Amino acid sequence: MSGSIMTMMIGISTFLGALGLAALIWGIKTGQFDDQSKFIDGARFDNEEELQDAIQMEEKKKRAKAKAKKEKNYMPAD
Repeated sequence: MSGSIMTMMIGISTFLGALGLAALIWGIKTGQFDDQSKFIDGARFDNEEELQDAIQMEEKKKRAKAKAKKEKNYMPAD
C-alpha cells in the first residue's frame, strides 16, 4: 500500500478511537453506568411475574411518597 493510504487509515482510526474515548468519558460523567440494581434485580426477580410485582411495588412507594408530600403541604382555609 502507498504511504498516503496508510496515513489516511491511521488518521481515521485515531479519530474513531478518540471519539469512542470521548463517548466513554461522557457516559461515565453523566452517570450512564450507575445502574447498580439492574443486575441484582435480574437475579432476584427471576421470572416475569416477580419482576412485574417489583415494578408495582416501586410505583406504589412513589405514589405513597408523593401523597405524603402533598399532605405535608396542606393548609386549611381560614
